[in-house]
Amino acid sequence: MTNVEETVSSPFNFAEGEVLLVDKPLDWTSFDVVGKLRNSMKPQKIKVGHAGTLDPLATGLLIICTGKFTKRIDSFQAEDKEYTGVITLGATTPSYDLETVVDQTFDYTPITETEIYETALQFIGELEQYPPAHSAIKIKGERVYEKARRGEDVELKARRITINRFEIEKIEMPNVYFRISCSKGTYIRSIAHDFGKALGIGAHLSQLRRTKSGDFHVDNAWNLQDLIEKIKLHKRTIQQ
Repeated sequence: MTNVEETVSSPFNFAEGEVLLVDKPLDWTSFDVVGKLRNSMKPQKIKVGHAGTLDPLATGLLIICTGKFTKRIDSFQAEDKEYTGVITLGATTPSYDLETVVDQTFDYTPITETEIYETALQFIGELEQYPPAHSAIKIKGERVYEKARRGEDVELKARRITINRFEIEKIEMPNVYFRISCSKGTYIRSIAHDFGKALGIGAHLSQLRRTKSGDFHVDNAWNLQDLIEKIKLHKRTIQQ
């Protein structure tokens, strides 16, 4: 595996293969980032893919593979991930995050900090988790969020996941700041939703940032626009 230092500092060779670490901006889809980088590499026709989707409302580490390194995507996706974020107590949304508006509210004032810390401990270990109806999982070739947006009922099977760490970093009611280390395929939105249910009230995810994936850390990631400028400079250099 290419280490972080090599990924950031080595000269680009997109056809042979690059692993590019990007700090995904807010409101961008993972596919937006892939498309923007692919366009910046033109006129070369380079295979570009990402190793693990981030929702538009999430920021943080997105691993981009080019050329022959796209064969490594599955192995990168299989790595454990780390996230930081905010769970907001006392309100639920259909998407379990801020993609959709609040549909129910609850009185969160009786909840104590001790209950919050103790509830977080219940989520550590192997769990059965149901993905959100507003997710990119496909059923019969269609993304389930498209069905959910039409108001159709969506039945999703539970998945077995592992939460290695669930730390409460700060509590400013109704906001609970957390850090989670988990296995691939974990939906942090579902963790937020289930966390509220475990407390006996509603909750939703109001902020999310991926900080780590395997050995890669967001501290070593490119700002997207800086990376695009670097690619343009690289193209001008090799054309001279």
